[in-house]
Amino acid sequence: MHSHAIPQQMPGRTEFIALVAMLFATIAFSIDGMLPALPAMAEQFSPDAPNRAQFVVTSFVLGMGIGTLFTGPLSDALGRKPVVLGGAALYIAGSFLAAMAQSLEMLLLARLLQGLGAAGPRVVALAIIRDLFAGRGMAQIMSFVMMVFTIVPALAPSIGAGLIALWGWRAVFGAFILFSAISALWLALRLPETLPEEQRRPFRLALIRDAAREMAAHPMVRLSIVTQGLCFGMLFTMISTVQPIYDQAFGRADSFPMWFGIVAILAASGSFVNARLVMRLGMRRLVSRMLLAQTGLSAVMVLLTLSGLSGDPLFAAFVTWQVSVFFQAGLTLGNLNALGMEPMGHIAGLAASIIGGVATVVAVVLALPVSLAFDGTPLSTAVAILVYAVLGVGLSRRMARLEREGTGSAPITPAAP
Repeated sequence: MHSHAIPQQMPGRTEFIALVAMLFATIAFSIDGMLPALPAMAEQFSPDAPNRAQFVVTSFVLGMGIGTLFTGPLSDALGRKPVVLGGAALYIAGSFLAAMAQSLEMLLLARLLQGLGAAGPRVVALAIIRDLFAGRGMAQIMSFVMMVFTIVPALAPSIGAGLIALWGWRAVFGAFILFSAISALWLALRLPETLPEEQRRPFRLALIRDAAREMAAHPMVRLSIVTQGLCFGMLFTMISTVQPIYDQAFGRADSFPMWFGIVAILAASGSFVNARLVMRLGMRRLVSRMLLAQTGLSAVMVLLTLSGLSGDPLFAAFVTWQVSVFFQAGLTLGNLNALGMEPMGHIAGLAASIIGGVATVVAVVLALPVSLAFDGTPLSTAVAILVYAVLGVGLSRRMARLEREGTGSAPITPAAP
């Protein structure tokens, strides 16, 4: 870990990874903890159009995407810690409003506010990592963070289902408030500020515009952002439709939290595999191979659904494919972040914002129509993910060409910014 002249003692590597993973996990908990509540929310607020309840997922993600565009530049100007803590306060306020909501519109507005707040921990945690690591070293740290982070999706639906059974769906928001308060307090007490005052950049639109233009001019950064948007799109498409698929296609709503937990635990190995391979194979090559594999697996899922297969055999195929979509996140998202951030260490906060914001908004645009097109079978989800994987393969091949030509390469050794 490379630190600036930081007055306070840095936490150890294990504690640092655990803290950053918890900041990242705010998002996973906020999405996956809600999934078992979708039927109850649909019944209460939108009984005639149950698919609209899936907007509870996408409205949060949209808020996160919008917030992401601002939190990075703010952290470049004010320092990392104030922006994380401010975001946590906004997230807690959104959670409280959601718990009080009396209509679907109010609930969606509260979820949008929650997403805006969650953007603080998400983006600034990435900038903190970039303050201290670079290149494949950053990708390796991201892999360990993602590995810890995946424990939360494994447990979140079961926690959500337990709270709903005891106190109703509104209790889930109380858990969100507690989770965010603990992570914010941990950061406030244990992590020193990683961006010293002399390296801060004023929050001026002209500087932000210039930095955004610099990123847009860099071909590897451009390609990594769009590819990350497609990978997030696959993930959010699966997450926003997975509970209705278990419920309506397979009649397994009651056992959904258990299956989701099993899938998340199996998929967590993706980050472990990435941590082991990234220093040897490189970020872009792992992304390329995973997207190629996903293309084949999604094509098989489409064919099996169209073939008329049903019942337990189709369910087994779906669960296997669901594992592959979540596993893929471990081998793509951290690597694509590192590829995009690598040339942008001098504007890490803004770079994290633009990369995260654009990728997230792209993901919402890709996932939303699939949620609305849901027809009680896995078909629309499988077709969408197949299309996004094919596009991702095409973009990763363009990145490979840039590497060969030497126009998109980046140094591979960790460096202090």
